[in-house]
Amino acid sequence: MTLIRKKMAGALAGIFVCAALTVLAAPGLSMAITAGEEEKIAEKFLKIVKAHFEIIDDPFIADYISGTGNKILSTFPKKAFDYHFYVIKENSYNAFAMPAGHIFINSGLIAAMENENELAGILSHEIAHVQLRHISQSIERGSKVSLLTAAGLLAGIFLGPGMGAAASNALAVGSLAAGHSIMLAHSREHEVQADQIGLKYLMKAGYSGAGLLTILKKMRDKTWFGPDHIPVYLTTHPAVKDRMAYIETQMKRRPVLKTRPDHPDFEKAKTRIAALYGDARLALNRFKNDTRKDPQNPMALYGYGLALAESGQNAQAEGFFLKALGERPFEPDILTDLGRVYYLQGDYGQALSALEGALAIRPGHIQALFFLARTRMAMKDYDAALDAVETVADRRPDYQNVLYLLGKTHGKKGDMGNAHYWLGLHHRKKEEWKTAIFHLKRALAGDFSAAKKEKIQKMIADASKKKRERERELEEEEERKKYQTWSKQRNFMVKVPRPWVADRRDVE
Repeated sequence: MTLIRKKMAGALAGIFVCAALTVLAAPGLSMAITAGEEEKIAEKFLKIVKAHFEIIDDPFIADYISGTGNKILSTFPKKAFDYHFYVIKENSYNAFAMPAGHIFINSGLIAAMENENELAGILSHEIAHVQLRHISQSIERGSKVSLLTAAGLLAGIFLGPGMGAAASNALAVGSLAAGHSIMLAHSREHEVQADQIGLKYLMKAGYSGAGLLTILKKMRDKTWFGPDHIPVYLTTHPAVKDRMAYIETQMKRRPVLKTRPDHPDFEKAKTRIAALYGDARLALNRFKNDTRKDPQNPMALYGYGLALAESGQNAQAEGFFLKALGERPFEPDILTDLGRVYYLQGDYGQALSALEGALAIRPGHIQALFFLARTRMAMKDYDAALDAVETVADRRPDYQNVLYLLGKTHGKKGDMGNAHYWLGLHHRKKEEWKTAIFHLKRALAGDFSAAKKEKIQKMIADASKKKRERERELEEEEERKKYQTWSKQRNFMVKVPRPWVADRRDVE
């Protein structure tokens, strides 16, 4: 790509991201979309996110981020929506809020933070965007595009490079072509409003605005190599310099007398993100060096154990988990991960001891219960395994593979009706429609009530409909690819001279 084309691409990208908080806005409109429409856009947006990124399904990290957000939300007199917090496995610096209370933050941004104040500052700003319904206000009621297109445009703007240039530009250009205007001034106004409201309730929650100021400075001051590397956050949240000046002024006017200390889980969440969801090689080197520098640092020992286990070195990981427990003997998360490596090594007795120890300290620990169920299954204690996995399913029905484990456990107990039912739900959740229909049809032979069987029949009908829709989408995609191939070949034949036609200069 030439320098001019690169500059043009950068300029276009700038235009797209300037739409951040004024998406699909039209001058003079005061009417926003309904709460129900926000929910539909958020649902479609979430599907796009899951198609292009990995959302970290780690109960400890998810609970910690949600808990921090809820501390801030508890100070609001009224919540506009039920809030949901997500951590995207992505090294770039980004955080954003979508309609209906869905807030996303990249793991890379959390890894760059030094304290909980920084995390709280980012979350409070995004919560304020949702409370003020900024995106809702920016979508034109009178001539808005379809909800799917709106979700696509938002994805193209907020997800940035992680979507891939072709995907994000296609989403953004397709929507912009619908003739919707973009007003940068309005998005700046939204940023000011979000800072005003966010800081007010951040400070009410006992945090200092210094955290938000610090993380903004980190993003602004870091050296970025070209426009493709600039954090999406800086472009979707404009006027950073003005925002920083405003935050500093407000901190002088309204100083927090007693700042909330970091929760102990902040450092543990960062450790888990670095060890399990970052670059594996870098994680091993980092925690190896950390343990050499400070052999008694429990988080360095724990992090190295996690990184070793993630790379399959379970025997070595066991040693570092035991060292970490020597520094913090009553740490349920370390005990849980120790139990996990014992389970993976086939040492079920030791696994059981560690996992039960974790649950004695923290009853209801999701990961401890999940691996306890797997350990009990391996030991052929199916009743105890079912008790444990049902507890996980009741508390965290969306937890990774819990539905699959439920199905397998019922199958081992000989209850094939429930086995097929839960396996059907597992594949339905993964949108594997053919396999879901297979299991749900067989579940109908189970000893269920008439109401339950009617529910299963409805799920089969819905899965069959989704399967047909997916097949049509694949057919349309295949036809589109064929047309593109034909079109390219046709253009080539038109433009390229036929080899058997002599050049006029050859006969002159």
